[in-house]
Amino acid sequence: MSQPENQNPAIKESEIALDKLYNALKNKHSFIFEAGAGAGKTYSLIKALHYLIHENGHIFSKKHKQIACITYTNAAREEIENRIDKHHVVYTETIHAFCWSIIKSFQHEIKKLLPGIGKWEERINEYITYKQEEYSQQDENVKEESNATIEDALGKKEVIYQLGYPSIDEHQITLHHDDVLNITVKLLEKEKFRNIVYSKFPIILIDEYQDTFAPFAEALNTYFITPSSGPQIGFFGDHWQKIYGNGCGKIENEKLVYIPKNANFRSVAPIVAILNKMRPNLIQEVENPDSVGNTIVFNTNAWNGTRRTGGHWAGDLPPEHAHKYLTHVRSILEKDGWDFSPDRTKILMLTHNVLAEEQGYKQLANIFGNNDAYIKKENKYLAYFMDYLEPICEAYSSKKYGNMFSIIGSGKSGVFSHTDKEHWHKTMNRLLELREKGNIGEVIDFLLKNGKPNLPESLIKSEKYYSEYIETENEEVPHKIALLRTLRNISYKEVMAVTQFVNNHTPFATKHSVKGEEYDNVLVVIGRGWNQYNFDQMLSWFSDGVPTGKQETFERSRNLFYVVCSRPKKNLAILFTQLLSPQAINTLETWFHKDNIIALDATLPE
Repeated sequence: MSQPENQNPAIKESEIALDKLYNALKNKHSFIFEAGAGAGKTYSLIKALHYLIHENGHIFSKKHKQIACITYTNAAREEIENRIDKHHVVYTETIHAFCWSIIKSFQHEIKKLLPGIGKWEERINEYITYKQEEYSQQDENVKEESNATIEDALGKKEVIYQLGYPSIDEHQITLHHDDVLNITVKLLEKEKFRNIVYSKFPIILIDEYQDTFAPFAEALNTYFITPSSGPQIGFFGDHWQKIYGNGCGKIENEKLVYIPKNANFRSVAPIVAILNKMRPNLIQEVENPDSVGNTIVFNTNAWNGTRRTGGHWAGDLPPEHAHKYLTHVRSILEKDGWDFSPDRTKILMLTHNVLAEEQGYKQLANIFGNNDAYIKKENKYLAYFMDYLEPICEAYSSKKYGNMFSIIGSGKSGVFSHTDKEHWHKTMNRLLELREKGNIGEVIDFLLKNGKPNLPESLIKSEKYYSEYIETENEEVPHKIALLRTLRNISYKEVMAVTQFVNNHTPFATKHSVKGEEYDNVLVVIGRGWNQYNFDQMLSWFSDGVPTGKQETFERSRNLFYVVCSRPKKNLAILFTQLLSPQAINTLETWFHKDNIIALDATLPE
């Protein structure tokens, strides 16, 4: 396909990649479409689907066949469906939903495989033991059932997959998410099963292939690609963006046509230049070679205090000093014109614990063993505060009283007179004061006493149980009572801080959470805090070579570094709070240029 002379470099490379993609689809070759960060991978996937719909849609529809498009998330599935107008010949689903759709009719085979999957043998034996104990209490006519084998225990039950919680009862067996994938991999060993898959889905496209469950990707490689039999398979993604644990990462097979997309439609030329130095095997062209932006790296090597120790934190600054350096760097960047509003700029940190320390909800994060308690609002107290009380207080503070009573709900405002209005003002003013100066328990007690804003019945019951238990002065305290006691003693300002973060009202985020995102400006804070990552070590290995047996360790840190450095459209800044070796500095100078490496002073102005 000839190219217009005035096309920009990124579009030219995109058209070259599309030509190769269409050629592979036309000739029924399985392929890898490798699209680095900002290349427009989803655009290419959609173009492939439109091509296949045009070429195969009518005949596939007549023969009741479909093109499978496997995605990594529901959000990706919805985006793809919307961009192909939900065409009936394309079956778009997450990998779990796709695998369940092809195995769910194999009930007998699933039950034969199940005892060898995960903890199912133990789970089934526990169920049999439970039934034996139950039968022992019954008459002799049913005691014979107590001799049930595993096969008997599973025989008549339906296997289902809904919420992903594994269980077994008298009527059904419910599978975990991982069970669905593992069973699919085992069934793919059987030729009959593979033929059925092929008869339904002659073409399978996989989005974000690097995150595909590794045994599933290997099964496709072994049973379809290597023997060149079965469905045509297309992998769309980037193995340098594999940052989750059980993904397959790089896929290698000489039978796969390799199609690189050497374009970047996201970032300005200076940022793409760094990505290209970092990754010379996938050089990207930009839309505008003359585009400008800033790239800068700050290090804290000059700090002369005692750094942290231990496997997670070795070489990093103490938290209070890391905070001071971050504040100083923010002030430098703001003077350079950076806008730190959340929709323009992201400050990326490694873990939620580091974020909690920086944003002022460290105690709240510490009392929960699972971040989902506050990130996903799984704790009912935090869900109430974040989704109900905080929006009410925010509306009141902004004098948006209509919004406030809309959140409270009809029939609950009780504003029928001037006296009611005055009472609400008095109540809300006191509540705002407690939010700033009181703890969570004081806010809850105030709400219980006033009844405005109202507490849900579940919290009222919890508080009643808590107060009754505390009054008994028992020495042994149940876990949920101990947790609630600790929660009540935490400053309510921590609730306000975590609410701002969860509702995306701050520029902060974890490095893992922004994959696929883009922002005008990105400030990456790189330190320790997770023994799976050591960025000084990774940068040193870029200079010295990766030691034998350390490739996986190297790639884990390399990939995350690449992902965060490729998020910005205009400006990239990196602050290293961990001590950097001379080899690491050398790598950074090679990529960013020596003039853009700033050694911060040992002490900072207060």
